[in-house]
Parts: sequence; C-alpha cells; structure tokens
Amino acid sequence: MTDAHLPTADDEANGPAKPSSSALAERMAWDTRSRRMVTIYLPLACFVLILLFPFYWMTVTAFKPNAELYDYKTYNPFLIGSPTLDHIRHLLFKTAYPTWLLTTMTVSVCATALSLVSSTLAAYAIQRLRFRGSQYVGLAIYLAYLVPPSILFIPLAIMVTWFGLFDTPMALILVYPTFLIPFCTWLLIGYFKSIPYELEECALIDGATRLQILREITLPLAVPGLISAGIFSFTLSWNEFIYALAFIQSSEKKTVPVAILTELVTGDVYQWGALMAGSLLGSLPVALFYSLFVDYYVSSLTGAVKE
Repeated sequence: MTDAHLPTADDEANGPAKPSSSALAERMAWDTRSRRMVTIYLPLACFVLILLFPFYWMTVTAFKPNAELYDYKTYNPFLIGSPTLDHIRHLLFKTAYPTWLLTTMTVSVCATALSLVSSTLAAYAIQRLRFRGSQYVGLAIYLAYLVPPSILFIPLAIMVTWFGLFDTPMALILVYPTFLIPFCTWLLIGYFKSIPYELEECALIDGATRLQILREITLPLAVPGLISAGIFSFTLSWNEFIYALAFIQSSEKKTVPVAILTELVTGDVYQWGALMAGSLLGSLPVALFYSLFVDYYVSSLTGAVKE
C-alpha cells in the first residue's frame, strides 16, 4: 500500500485545494436552480395565486349552500362541503338574469363593432394619408381616452336626454364608443405603422383606390391588431358600470354588472350566493372570447408584418 499524501510546506504555500470540476458543476447547477426558483417560479406562483384566487372564491361561494356561507366556525370557508345549484337556479329562473345577459351581449357587440369601424378609418387616415399635423392628431385622440368618465358624464347625460335615448340600450351603444374609439385608434395607428407602406404604393401604381387598398391589403394584414382592439373594446363594454347605472333605470334593461348589484341586494341583505353566481356566469363570455382569439392577441403584442 502507498502512503497517504501528507500536506507539505509547498502545499500550504500554494493555498487551499481547489474543488474539482464536478463539484463546481454541481454547485453551479444548484445556484442556477436556486436562482431560477427565486426569480421565476416563486414570483410566478404568487402572481397566479393573486390572479386566480378571486375566481376561486367566486366559484366556491356560488356553489355553497347558505348554511355553509354564514357558518365559518363549522365549515371551512375555502372548501365546499355539500355543493348545490340553488343559487344558479334562483338566478336563472327567478330573476331576469337571462335578459340582463342578452342586453349586455347586444350592447357590447354593437359598441365594439361601431368602435372598430370608426377607429380603423381614423387610424388609417392618420397613419397613411400623411397630412400635416397627423402625429399631433393621433396624440390628441389618445389624450381624449385619458379624460375621466366622470367629467364626460354630465354632457353625455344631457345629449342622451335630448335625443330621447334615456333608459334604452341604444344610449349605451352610442356612449361607449366615446372612450373606446380613442384607445382603439391609437392602438391601430401603431399597428398600421408596422405594415410596409411599399405594399400600398404598388397597389396605388396599379390603380387601386384607398378604400380598395384598405379592404384588400391593409385589413387582412392587420387582423391581429383588429382582434386586439376588439378584445379591449368588448371587455370594457361588458364591464362598464357608471354609464350603465346612470342611463338605464328599468330592471329588465340593465346590464349584468349593474343588475347583479342593484337587483340582488335588498336593503342591507346581500344574496352572496346569487351575486357570485351572477359574476361567475357573467365572466364566462369574456373568458370564452379571450380563449378563441388568444393567438391573434399575442401576435398583435409581439409585432406585425416585417419589411
């Protein structure tokens, strides 16, 4: 057997022994995993928890019987002991919730369509026609979006009354574009800017008109931007509360956000099960709308056609 190596004066002078390459690789792998856990997975888990917990609480409350809703000493507030459909049944068959849902859908779709048509024409004119001061016009349109609704409330209420639209869904269809068109126009201006102008120049040389170019060339290339603006408009129209509360008084004509708060609360009695069931069912169309067009929405955020 060979004798074990004993440290000598030369070894001590050279300093402590360096770790092997395998030890360094293992330490680097551990540092990478730890850093990834702290910088990626932990913040992502917190974000998902904060984002999804309200939906979880809404779902749990919608399917809990009243006995479990008001007795937290006996029942776990985060779990469902005996699921029930009584709240959903009450909402659908003993209230005007289907009518509220239909009214909200009609108003949101019509306001979104009107806003998209107007903002598309405005954005194309500002970005492509290149008239003097077009950049300042685009900035002014975006600044109009920043005006608080409370400032526009009184003049809009006067106009709605003058035109005899008070307490009608048409009032909301015409009022919602006042805050939808500015942002959609600003969004589409940026998207049209990323589409190569040479495509339109070639069409102009071939004798195409501006409307033909817009319909045949620009709009097909701008589909992700249009869908992104449509998602934004539809979501804001669906969730809008102030104008819907002020301009609609009849119970059967109210939208979902207003109706579930004004019709399901009697004095100081809150029907929490029905309230959460109405909120849950009211969020499904928006979630479905996002899921159908999520690919287009992501592509609009990452860029358009490149030269």
